[in-house]
Amino acid sequence: MSECLFCRLAAGEVPARVLLADEEVLVFHDLAPQAPTHLLVIPRRHIASLDAARADDVTLLGRLLLTAAEAARRVGLVGEGYRVVNNCGAGAGQSVFHVHLHVLGGRPFGWPPG
Repeated sequence: MSECLFCRLAAGEVPARVLLADEEVLVFHDLAPQAPTHLLVIPRRHIASLDAARADDVTLLGRLLLTAAEAARRVGLVGEGYRVVNNCGAGAGQSVFHVHLHVLGGRPFGWPPG
């Protein structure tokens, strides 16, 4: 997926401020943060969106959530609270079509979002 920004980032072709990385997932700071802390959690393997995920992706999707929680711990968001968001499709705000989670914190959030 050479045209996918997040695939290129996961391959090390695009620089990023990486917080966590292993063989399956990568966590890095968003370049256009929407909160004082704004991290992105991506799988290294390309999945275009949550709608494109298959039953055999269940373990990887669980890893994304657990990694989001670990990232929040590492940057000190646990205790004050944080939000984890997945935008699925352009109408929901997905702009990079590689499934990813946003971990946002450092300010109060309202409900409903948006």
